[in-house]
Amino acid sequence: MEKKLSEAALQGDATALQQILTQDPLILDRIIVSCLSETPLHTAAALGHLPFVNLLLSRAPALAAELDSRGCSPLHLAAAKGHADVVRELLSATADSGFVRNADGRNPLHVAAAKGRAAVLAEMVRVNPEWIQALTDRDETGLHLCVKWNRTDAVRVLGEEMSRNGDILNWKDCEGNTALHIAITHKHLQIIEYLVSLNGLQVNALNKSGLTALDVLGQSPRGLRDMEIEHLLRKAGASNARDLHLISNDWAPARMKNTNTRALPTTKKSADWLGRKRSSLMVVASLIATVAFQAGLTPPGGVWQDDYVIDEDGNAVADPHSVGHAVMAYKQPKEYGIFMICNTVAFLSSLSIILILVSGLPLTKRRWMWVQMVIMWIAITALEATYFITLTGMSPDGVGSMLREVTEKSVLAWMTVMAVVFMGNVVRLNLWVLRKYGWIKEKKRRSEGVDDDDDQEDVFD
Repeated sequence: MEKKLSEAALQGDATALQQILTQDPLILDRIIVSCLSETPLHTAAALGHLPFVNLLLSRAPALAAELDSRGCSPLHLAAAKGHADVVRELLSATADSGFVRNADGRNPLHVAAAKGRAAVLAEMVRVNPEWIQALTDRDETGLHLCVKWNRTDAVRVLGEEMSRNGDILNWKDCEGNTALHIAITHKHLQIIEYLVSLNGLQVNALNKSGLTALDVLGQSPRGLRDMEIEHLLRKAGASNARDLHLISNDWAPARMKNTNTRALPTTKKSADWLGRKRSSLMVVASLIATVAFQAGLTPPGGVWQDDYVIDEDGNAVADPHSVGHAVMAYKQPKEYGIFMICNTVAFLSSLSIILILVSGLPLTKRRWMWVQMVIMWIAITALEATYFITLTGMSPDGVGSMLREVTEKSVLAWMTVMAVVFMGNVVRLNLWVLRKYGWIKEKKRRSEGVDDDDDQEDVFD
């Protein structure tokens, strides 16, 4: 009879269940007192057989409290599969099952959150809003779980409810991370945008490492969405931990306790400067890499479209060439060699900058940004040389003298600009060294801050 009951549960056959109960009225009571791995209610709830579930609950409501071998109640299984109508019936039979935790330390709401079952979450919150306060073994709320697994619809259900219930929105897991910290770690853009729009969200909450959400973003590997995420955070009032003056003595690392307080007023300005420079370098480096790559594949004059090794009589020709080889390499080998050297320097220099920016290394000091800017100067200079060599290769001999004059004047102008920029930075470096070692007095700073480009002391820090 138990086998027939199991088959009926799999099929959701309420008629067969009624016949079984008529033949053996005590079968459900025997199941409750036995040690089965799961009950027919577990099976029907997992498969969403609502009429079958209703009939079972009407005859044996205690089945709703039974647990399977993994500590899951029928409510756990229905919530995991997203059967909101079954969840509603199970909750009406035994509301306390919403507090039951399985072997993983999760209650039905946690399971539904991790699976992104928004309709189930809405039903459970309607029945008992206090369930959103339940924590897992890692002190995670349901919001932590649906943020972690990128369940946007579920986040909206729980986020709206939590924003109306005190400070639950800012509760932290065992590592001190709020839901916003988790969203930043996984870079779930839509969820971040929603979370920062909620009333009561603390965008500058610190985790146990003493990091705000903005700090977590800065320490994560660089990605395409970083600029947009940073814009959202700053628009919501996010700051770095060292800007807050509220670092906890219990959670802040020792290095933050010893931070030079004299540098605090300019920290945000320095961070903004670095962010702008990174963005500019990434854009320019990407453009140079694209141009250099294209120039390497299609050099001036193009490539030979045929093989010309022997003539029509089968004799070797004086100037052979092969298909796919650069025409300039045969006609102007010296200029072609210089062209390839300059183009390769521009290509590798720009790729080096891109690699450094996306590597995720914590190069937060300005001196590293200046190193990248020097590499960018090299790339731009090499690209300029490539341009003039290309003009030379593509111009007829009749305009050689005029082209030479234009090239000489252009190179002279470029070298002048480079010299001015170089000398300007040498002066700034000397002033920084003199101030650092006390050979000249500190420049008095304005109370409202200083201009980024005139901030000599922090330029090379």
